[in-house]
Amino acid sequence: MLLNLSNISSPYTLSACHTTKSFPRKKSTFQCCLAATLQDKRVREQKVNVLHYEDNMKRRSLLFFLITSGISPAFPAFGKTKSKNPYDERRLLEQNKRIQRENNAPEEFPSFIREGFTVKVVTPANYEKRDSGLILRDFSVGEGDCPKDGQQVTFHYIGYNESGRRIDSTYIQGSPAKIRMGTKALVPGFEEGIRDMRPGGKRRIIIPPELGPPVGPSTFFSSKQFEVFDVELLDVQDCKRRTIGFYSDVVCN
Repeated sequence: MLLNLSNISSPYTLSACHTTKSFPRKKSTFQCCLAATLQDKRVREQKVNVLHYEDNMKRRSLLFFLITSGISPAFPAFGKTKSKNPYDERRLLEQNKRIQRENNAPEEFPSFIREGFTVKVVTPANYEKRDSGLILRDFSVGEGDCPKDGQQVTFHYIGYNESGRRIDSTYIQGSPAKIRMGTKALVPGFEEGIRDMRPGGKRRIIIPPELGPPVGPSTFFSSKQFEVFDVELLDVQDCKRRTIGFYSDVVCN
């Protein structure tokens, strides 16, 4: 039931509610309430707009202060997660194999799918991967005892990069390499790879960057890549220290 406003003499009576004689009283009462509701809505909207304006001004002032004081404000970053496309992986694999064929890489050479700093090594099933990340394959096991710390190993090797290009070879140099085990004269991956070889054995060692040589302008390697070595262990010799007067050296035989 609508309120009869004609009998109200309160000071809060709205002037907008005065009616004309051509309209019924109930209709004029509804118009008064509608006008009051619309006026209250406009007042609330104005207050909200004022609050938004003040909030924006505070943010602008804070941003201006951070920029002028040399402080870089942190903005939220939204990045898209790049999903791997099988087609791109096949394309990169075929590209690596094509480059290896151009470099005359040996048979069953491992393939490397490199995308930025992420590298995937693709090898046949006859390769062994160790917990350290080292990957190897034995072509010939050999006979005799495995080398121990302090012993001297004599071996031939051929080094390759990920593209199958030869980077070093003792066969081309004309003489094998001789290194004492346990003296840190070899990169960690290479020493781990020949530690359980036997004289006469032939092995392919794939060394990951974390087990490889140091990188820098003063070294032979300019970037962190996988290195592949074909190793032939020729001999293992015991060593002992010899002292003559003030001269001392290590003799291996």
